[in-house]
Amino acid sequence: MDLELFRDWFTMENVMDLIEEYRSLGPLPGILLPLLEAFLPFLPLFLFVMANANAFGLWFGFLFSWVGATAGALLVFLLIRKFGQKRVLGFINRHQKVQKLVSWVERHGFGPLFILLCFPFTPSAIVNIVAGLSKISVYQYMLAVGAGKIVMIFTMSFVGYDIRALITQPIRTAIVAVVIFILWYVGKRIELKLNTRVDNQQQK
Repeated sequence: MDLELFRDWFTMENVMDLIEEYRSLGPLPGILLPLLEAFLPFLPLFLFVMANANAFGLWFGFLFSWVGATAGALLVFLLIRKFGQKRVLGFINRHQKVQKLVSWVERHGFGPLFILLCFPFTPSAIVNIVAGLSKISVYQYMLAVGAGKIVMIFTMSFVGYDIRALITQPIRTAIVAVVIFILWYVGKRIELKLNTRVDNQQQK
């Protein structure tokens, strides 16, 4: 099948039909679609999240989308971390721009990664690859991905489930902004504790 035709097949109607067809599998279709997007970034994550919110409801749709997107991102990260230095992916690591991004991630750690992963249109596939090639710890990246995807997926689910609420219910929109700040602050505090623990272990 032509790649363009394959991508064009993913419309709201088709994705909803797909979820309904495999409804007997429970949340599995809703989890697998966002997970697949981590490996095939040309697929429409926003569409998958909207479909989940409409098929399973706001909260369950958000949960299934978050689990799938987070698991997919971590799998890509771990695969790049394991094989990124090998000959197969060596050309990525040798690229000058990639090296600069890797160094930037290593210097700045959790904060910028969290912010990047909060935004729906960030090329998360590139972020996963660059983080996998960097020396950032697995736990730091798990924290950044888990927290960042909560914000991104919930925002998508919220918009997809009731787009009119953004205008008609500004209080709910303000709550989303407050949640972003709280998650960033908590994540930053946890990162500081992780860094202190690593420094202490290295000094022993």
